[in-house]
Amino acid sequence: MSFILNIDTAVQTASVCLSDDDKLLGTRINPTQKDHASWLHIAIKELLEEHSIRPGDLKAVGISAGPGSYTGLRVGMATAKGLCYSLQIPLISINTLRMMASAARGETAELLCPMIDARRMEVFTAIFNQDLQEIMPSSNLILDEMTFSPWLEQQRMSFFGNGSNKLQSILKHKNAIFSVIEANASHLAPLSYEKFRQGDYADLAYSEPFYGKDFHSTMKQSL
Repeated sequence: MSFILNIDTAVQTASVCLSDDDKLLGTRINPTQKDHASWLHIAIKELLEEHSIRPGDLKAVGISAGPGSYTGLRVGMATAKGLCYSLQIPLISINTLRMMASAARGETAELLCPMIDARRMEVFTAIFNQDLQEIMPSSNLILDEMTFSPWLEQQRMSFFGNGSNKLQSILKHKNAIFSVIEANASHLAPLSYEKFRQGDYADLAYSEPFYGKDFHSTMKQSL
């Protein structure tokens, strides 16, 4: 048995999930973004107590490391690192867009395109296939109707996340599918367990949230 605590504070909601290997044991979700910091520690304590698991029984902590809310990412990373330091267990870092794509597996589209709202017509986004292989790496984009044309001409794409509404207002393509998919820490569980099994741990001393890079308005990406 490998108990792993998973934490996500990168998207609109905050959530924590407890798993035994890749089996979900329980999840807590807080829909009020402004009080993530005060909610998080209480939720972790209650979740562990509910399943009669001591903090010392944890084998690792998985964290949704960004991109996403600046304040939320800092709260989540500080909590995860604090637990790992005090318990002397590894930290497992997962890209937030990959977590969102994990929540969308099983969609009818061949390609999965999670989107996190930035500002104006800007989003954090990436493209994955159904096996969660990265087709386009995490990018900060200014959207227009041609942004995803190379992929849409080839395959169906599912767009989701709180940034996808921006694209839906300007993109009309037969291969574009807009879905409502709510990702949370439970979708980290299979990803963090796979990294745990492989021994793929983050550097605890130097790990920081991924806030994103400079925005750019055009995409130079080949299929």
